[in-house]
Amino acid sequence: MVDQRRSGGAGAADRSGQDGPEHFLVVFPGYHRPWANWIGQRLEAHGQRVTLQRWDPPREVPLEESLADLLLSTGRVLLVLNDWFFELGPRAAGEWNDVLRGYVAENAERFAAVNLTNRQLPPATAVLEPVSLWSTGEQEAEERLLGRLGIDFRRTSGRRPAVSGSRFPNTPPEIWGEVPRRNGRFTGRDDLLTELQERLTEAERGNSACTLLGMSGIGKTQLAAEYAHRFSTDYDVIWWVNSDDRNIQRDRFGELAVELGLHSGSEPGERIRAVREALRRGEPYGRWLVIFDGWDDTDGASVMLPHGPGHVIVTSRNRGWGDYTDVLEVPSFDRAESTGYLMRRAPHVTSEQADEVAAEFGDVPLPLVQAASWLGESRMEVPEYLRMVREGRLSTVEEPAGDGFPHSSLTSWSILINRLRRTQPQAVEVLSLCASFAPGRIPLGLARAYPQADLPEDLRWMSTDLPAWTRALDTLVNYSVLTRESRGPVNAEMGPHQESVHMHRLVHDIVSRLTSDERRDIHRKAVRTLLAEADPGNPLDSRQWPRYAELLPHLEPSGALSSSNSRVQAAVLNCLRYCVRSGESTAGTRLAEKIRSSWTTFMDPLAQHMLDLTTQQCNLLLASGSFRESYELGRALRDRLLAADVRDELGELNVNGSLASSLRRLGRYGEALDLQAKVLQDAERLLGENELTSLNARHNLGVGLRLLGRYKEAYELDLETLSRRETVLRARHITTLNSGNAVAHGLRLLGQYRDCVARQEPVVRLHVQVLGPLHPQTLAARTYLALARRREGGFQQDIAPLMDSLMEQLEQVHGRTHFSTLSFINDYGNFQREHGDLGNAKDLIAEAEAGYRALLGPAHPVATGMLTNTGLVMQASGDRSEAMSMFESALAGLTATLGADHPWVLGCALNAAGGRNFNGRVADAAELSRDTLRRSRQALGDEHPLTLSCQTALAADLRGLREHEEADKVEADALLSLTRIFGAQHPHTLSARQRNRPYWDFEAYLG
Repeated sequence: MVDQRRSGGAGAADRSGQDGPEHFLVVFPGYHRPWANWIGQRLEAHGQRVTLQRWDPPREVPLEESLADLLLSTGRVLLVLNDWFFELGPRAAGEWNDVLRGYVAENAERFAAVNLTNRQLPPATAVLEPVSLWSTGEQEAEERLLGRLGIDFRRTSGRRPAVSGSRFPNTPPEIWGEVPRRNGRFTGRDDLLTELQERLTEAERGNSACTLLGMSGIGKTQLAAEYAHRFSTDYDVIWWVNSDDRNIQRDRFGELAVELGLHSGSEPGERIRAVREALRRGEPYGRWLVIFDGWDDTDGASVMLPHGPGHVIVTSRNRGWGDYTDVLEVPSFDRAESTGYLMRRAPHVTSEQADEVAAEFGDVPLPLVQAASWLGESRMEVPEYLRMVREGRLSTVEEPAGDGFPHSSLTSWSILINRLRRTQPQAVEVLSLCASFAPGRIPLGLARAYPQADLPEDLRWMSTDLPAWTRALDTLVNYSVLTRESRGPVNAEMGPHQESVHMHRLVHDIVSRLTSDERRDIHRKAVRTLLAEADPGNPLDSRQWPRYAELLPHLEPSGALSSSNSRVQAAVLNCLRYCVRSGESTAGTRLAEKIRSSWTTFMDPLAQHMLDLTTQQCNLLLASGSFRESYELGRALRDRLLAADVRDELGELNVNGSLASSLRRLGRYGEALDLQAKVLQDAERLLGENELTSLNARHNLGVGLRLLGRYKEAYELDLETLSRRETVLRARHITTLNSGNAVAHGLRLLGQYRDCVARQEPVVRLHVQVLGPLHPQTLAARTYLALARRREGGFQQDIAPLMDSLMEQLEQVHGRTHFSTLSFINDYGNFQREHGDLGNAKDLIAEAEAGYRALLGPAHPVATGMLTNTGLVMQASGDRSEAMSMFESALAGLTATLGADHPWVLGCALNAAGGRNFNGRVADAAELSRDTLRRSRQALGDEHPLTLSCQTALAADLRGLREHEEADKVEADALLSLTRIFGAQHPHTLSARQRNRPYWDFEAYLG
């Protein structure tokens, strides 16, 4: 099969003296495509013409005939040799030597060869005079290649021609991320690999992603790994992401941030966002390949799949990937691939026998690999092997449900395990232990890392007998049961205690079924013990998050979630705390539900671990927007605590803190503040004023005061909390940074916009330094700064691109319907309306209003306040009557829930008065404006921007009533204050001077 044809530069001469360039047919097995590409590039750089031809002649065609077909080409045939080349087919013993001594020797002038191995080749290969490129540098390899072909290297040695395209094959990519070791026995699939490459390279730039789709055991992972190795010279970054478990997937993908040298925090979501942005830009590398192996759940695809100049490969069983990527079906082996693999692995097997074995296993790669390993290792004759498989004498196990996996493979595995029980019983113990972890990546080195673990006596050899451990693993790897992986920095040397293995999910299922219930129970208990020992004990430390991500998927398969062992339960809770801290709220919520479902069957509802579970579960529900569920969970626990015979004050403290947070999110601000004040009082009494829980309670009290419109009290409390946190926790602690946000937010709410910007700018810089630019708390800080700059009235043209960027990043971090994103959608809509883009503003405000109503219900203060923003869009569009209806509805609703003096109510009243004025109800407008001004002065002070807006509005209403003397005095006083406070050129001042009706836009804030 001819892959591609290239033409060299015109006018070059070949070494025989003929005019024009010489033609070379470079013949290679698909395995050595990188070398063929490089050889072709170097020959073309020296003026030669080159055709690349992948070669795997059918076994049924005589070798001499296949070689003769190559000589139909003009010029010389250059064979790219290694020991694999002579196993193509495979051929009968001695066939290659016979053909080399005969046909090739007769046409020796037409053949040349390079040798890429130090292993022994057939003796008659000498007729080709192959030049060795084994373990050479690029310049030496080029000189040897050209020397063998009689091309004068010295002509261009002064300045070597520039190489474009693929790198020298011995030069690895700049970043190589845990791609499985190359399978030296990889067979066939050449057409499939070529099609995969074509689909990736021909796809639209920025959307080059392809899913390898097929059932378990079909070879998707091996295909992706071979692609990475075979085409490695086309990429500068190749990163492998095990995706069997979402947390491991996110953690592994996020680790690429470190390799790319990106400045990001340690939180997985932040790292992922930084990586995706770098890949999208193609900086620092544009030629990248990311492989997500075993990604069966399409959830999260929109926030994980990178886009940009590089390529993405997904391996999956889920056809739903067709909605996100191109899909390439991975079929079973064709029969020639099946028999070729079997005969190479078990040389004593004839072609007819190989055909029979392949048919027995339906040409499915995984069972064929295991069968070939068994036949090759045991040297058992095929008739005997097939008889044992078909009779099923060694197993009565039912086949796994679904997936089309041949039943006969179960018997084959039974044969293997029974043989190992006789010859390598320790290998069987390791295999059974692996089946008590989750499939995929298994941190098997834990068995050696914790010799103090209370393991069963018959498993203790794993931590004490390194030779036996190595021998057992080598046996399982050799039989293609497990593959070795290492967990740690790329290219770092790992010890046995850090070793990980990969177990295919189908192998896991089969081994589980072939393990007795008694052994399974023993091994699951051992795994639980190891997981508890491996718990770092500090899930708040982001440096430990990779370890927790590694432990998390194994909790349920090992039975850790139902363990009555206190230490195991503590490890489970720490994994849950990791989910809370790292922002993995979806995975954490699912885990918490499973823990609760198990623990409620045997644990006292008021046991400490159950109390801790409830606290973390409430936090996760709040983070995901499930406010009502969080409240109900906390309230049920509080009722139990209050009804208990013995009072648990610390338990009450924690649950009351969760309840106060839930009440704030539910819009029950008064109740929340009263409860939060009690939480602070109890925390300081029980723990002390400067303990972390007390400082957090103090901060949350400030949040509650802000929500009730008591801005000055909240600001003063936030200043005190910030000072205490800086003293106790230092300036760079995450909660100290959050206090910095709160103080700046308070300044903006108090109308001190310049002071707010001056304080928020260094707070943002510190957030970026400590947490990275895309950490959720950093995004909140950047949002506060953008809003402050908008209010400050400076260079408004700089605000639009800043808000565009924030909008995109918030959606990427939280999703479109999360309350944090909805808040910014609302702010962005207000900005667009203010700057004349009414169409976009209308869509954004409508989206935010609908989102909040769905999340919070129509009676929530935030959902009600959104009506006034809808009214502002309608008013700007000329629909004044409907706008007034929106203003009045917002005013009535918020007055009923928050009282007449809340700043949100005063803002709605300002808009309602404007609506009345524009609709001819000037007297009603003036009455409302006068009352609103009085209340605003009392609640916010004479110089607050909202108060001055109310004053300007009253002047307009008085002028409408022809009360010009009072109107002029009220307006002059307002202009004097605006000029003194904000300056003559501030938008507020200019608008008042131009007698534009003032308005108030609602900022959705949930605390």
